[in-house]
Amino acid sequence: MLSFLHSFRHAFALLFICAILIVCPASIQRPDSSVAAHPEKRGELQQIIDRITEPSGYFGSDNLVSNELSYQHVLSRMQQDGVSGGAYIGVGPDQNFTYIAHIKPRIAFMIDIRRDCNLQHFMFKAVFHLARNRAEYLALLFGKPLPKDLKKWEQASISDLVVNYVDRTPSNPKLIEKNWTDIRKKIQSFNLTLNQADYDKIREIYNAFTQSGLEVRYTIRDRPSGRFFPAFRDLLLEKDLEGRQRNYLASEESYQFLKKMQERNLIIPVTGDLSGTKALREIGKYLQETGDKVSAFYTSNVEFYLFRQDNAFQRFVENVKYLPIDKRSVIIRSYFNYAYYAYQHPQTVDNHFSVQLLQTIDSLVRDMGAGGYDNYYDLVTKRSLDLRTEP
Repeated sequence: MLSFLHSFRHAFALLFICAILIVCPASIQRPDSSVAAHPEKRGELQQIIDRITEPSGYFGSDNLVSNELSYQHVLSRMQQDGVSGGAYIGVGPDQNFTYIAHIKPRIAFMIDIRRDCNLQHFMFKAVFHLARNRAEYLALLFGKPLPKDLKKWEQASISDLVVNYVDRTPSNPKLIEKNWTDIRKKIQSFNLTLNQADYDKIREIYNAFTQSGLEVRYTIRDRPSGRFFPAFRDLLLEKDLEGRQRNYLASEESYQFLKKMQERNLIIPVTGDLSGTKALREIGKYLQETGDKVSAFYTSNVEFYLFRQDNAFQRFVENVKYLPIDKRSVIIRSYFNYAYYAYQHPQTVDNHFSVQLLQTIDSLVRDMGAGGYDNYYDLVTKRSLDLRTEP
């Protein structure tokens, strides 16, 4: 009898536990709220763009590709310091993809004052969706026939892809038209609020890649320059400080990571002013809701222009305070050895006009609270981390 009662109580306890598991699964395993809140469903991408975007502004250049040959020089130091995951924020075109590929954030925001940059990222997004691998991505972007044995090119080096495929394969006008039709249809499938003028601008951007090919460059529109900016070919083939090619198209693994993020709507293009009243603050509020901290914020040399406007840099730092960060969160910035300041940056690398720099975001906020910076050169030298990594 006692044995029967003991068995009955044991069976009842098991049934009770199973009932709890069925009725209250959240008490056993809570869902990852940051992933659940990200805009992966149809129509949600436009909703978050609307939430964050503010009116566009003017900038006198065509930033179709970067003008920073030094863009990879920060990668090893970020890796050494554990800059990874979380959220990424960046300005400009596709140099952001290299940072995203190595930081591997859970979500990324492309923010730029130029509406054209916003539209260009929609073009990139469509090409990522359509292209199965790096070779097909380059084929679509430049209007090239697909190489034979496409699968075999997944093992190719970036040099091999550029020199032995893209450079040696003529573009095809009929294929360019077909590619544009496919790209436009794919963009339309994203359910974005775009008008005919937007599609005309995206086509203009696409034409720049198909017509100039790997020679497409950053150009200044509104003033004479005489400066020599690197071609897209140079940017793709550039190396980090250890001599490694680490562009986002240098490995199939990096490409596939970015492709998956694009397919899940986790690379979000928005229009915004870093010193404005809405966009950056809304990104901060959104990340507070999802529980993600900013791992890296790529500002290029936008801060140089903010220093030239009354209190704009101070407004930018006030906006940065809305961003959730930790001690490893960094700003990635670029300094150009122009004649604006009669000093060459101490971290200048031979044969590089631009200098890539890192500063922790918390040190920027602390410095501003303690009196700020005397000028732009003070900003880019006072707290810049040494990019030489430990052996």
